[in-house]
Amino acid sequence: MIPAMSATATTSARRASVTALRFGRVAVMGTVAALVLFAGVWGSWGSAQHVMLAKGREQGTVRVTSCSGDICTGPFTPTSAGARARARVELGKSVAVRAGRTYDVVLKPGTADAVRSGPAGILYAWVPFGGALLLASVVVAGGMRLTRVAWVLGLSGVGLLTAAFLAVQAGS
Repeated sequence: MIPAMSATATTSARRASVTALRFGRVAVMGTVAALVLFAGVWGSWGSAQHVMLAKGREQGTVRVTSCSGDICTGPFTPTSAGARARARVELGKSVAVRAGRTYDVVLKPGTADAVRSGPAGILYAWVPFGGALLLASVVVAGGMRLTRVAWVLGLSGVGLLTAAFLAVQAGS
């Protein structure tokens, strides 16, 4: 302590610096959590938009004939007005896509890429967001010390991932 300063001034300065550091930590970790959640939505929206906003898109079924690497292929049979049959479309291979099975799909506009539709497709499209919820819960709990909010985020992520797993398994 500087001899000219009183003990009260030192305590006030220490409290102010601790408050500033706490605010800085919460602001930085809040920004990181928001970026993680935004990245999860961004990663999910690429597929989710086709499934959730399917009106006007080509809808139908794909009978998977072969799978190699990360892609399964098969003929497309349309079920919506304006859709045309195709000899070969590509469906991303997941743990629940098997050769010989038929899946409801929506085609991405202007491509031969198919995305699973229905409840299983919607939930599967939002899996990256479920992972982001789990990661954000750790950031919120550890960096922001908001344990209740972290529990809500974490349980929401677990719920979304579990629902997607069960829906995809039931639909396969």
